[in-house]
Amino acid sequence: MHGVNAGFLRGIEQFNRGEFFQAHETWEALWLSANGEEKQFLQGAIQIAAAFHHWGQGNRRGALSLLRKAEAALEGFPRSYSGIQLGRLRRETMRWVEIMERGGDPHALPHIQTVAEARQKNGCAGDILD
Repeated sequence: MHGVNAGFLRGIEQFNRGEFFQAHETWEALWLSANGEEKQFLQGAIQIAAAFHHWGQGNRRGALSLLRKAEAALEGFPRSYSGIQLGRLRRETMRWVEIMERGGDPHALPHIQTVAEARQKNGCAGDILD
């Protein structure tokens, strides 16, 4: 799934609207038929979405646990993967972990930026933009 498919894009749109449970469900449908690296990548994305769903439900401990698992699942993936700025998402996710570990509440929800979106915003033609 190195390119962006329609189901994955739908999950990105849901995630960026704060519909974390729906994004989790959308990506889980893809995960069920995935293999290898693709399955691991989707697992990390699903864990991030589930973490923010838990956070929204007041389950801080569950959110932290899932964010740490997601970071482990996504470790070693390139900064730009499957059409998204994965490095940026990982940095935002780890910033949330750091803030929550100190007992704070992050204010800005993470945003999954596609490579195409980053190129358009930055006027750049490079593959790795984060």
